[in-house]
Amino acid sequence: MASGRAYEALRAYRSVLKATRKTFAGDTVMLRESAAEVRKKFEENRHVNSEEEIQRLLEDAREASSFISTMIVQAQRTDSGGFAVKPEMVHAGATFEIPSEEILKKAG
Repeated sequence: MASGRAYEALRAYRSVLKATRKTFAGDTVMLRESAAEVRKKFEENRHVNSEEEIQRLLEDAREASSFISTMIVQAQRTDSGGFAVKPEMVHAGATFEIPSEEILKKAG
């Protein structure tokens, strides 16, 4: 059944990458860094054999995909130098955290 697990892992991997591509669309730095981090996490666990551990890792990937899709909104810099956030329906019910001035200066 290894091929079934490999397919399930590949599906989870693609799901997390799809969530990052949608969330960080237009932000090449975040797209590159998030893709590298996702790949790193999956590579770290490539040789896990325990069925329980595999199930936990797959659940973690599903949760990560959901979290990225529904809890992260990419702010866009406006012409006036501020930031605008445009949440979508998938973000309904989420709590928004306004970044501090220090974080915004680093992003600038």
